[in-house]
Amino acid sequence: MDKLTQQEEEAMQAVWQSGAGSVKDFLEALNEPRPPYTTLASTIKNLERKGFLISEKIGNTYRYIPAIKEEEYKKRFMSGFVSDYFQNSYKDLVAFFANEKKISADDLKEIIKLIENPKK
Repeated sequence: MDKLTQQEEEAMQAVWQSGAGSVKDFLEALNEPRPPYTTLASTIKNLERKGFLISEKIGNTYRYIPAIKEEEYKKRFMSGFVSDYFQNSYKDLVAFFANEKKISADDLKEIIKLIENPKK
């Protein structure tokens, strides 16, 4: 699966938020400043070509449906991120955020509780 550009990720966020819809629907779901319609339409077509979206023609327009769930994308993205930047070490990832003071001791305690008592 191809890695998404920032523009593609923003478009996918709008798609996941909408569930399914047209380019116009996704444009309305984006925050200001919104890209031009034609730019978003091109991005949506690229996402379809990359396998992230499925389209169906309804009248004169296309309805797009996510081909991948947001959770699945997050898992793949984070796995690649940790692999590329932290040599597959989630410990190093957490240590990085701790050293940068981006995560507090209370946050770490909550993470430990989640690890020790996972939801089933």
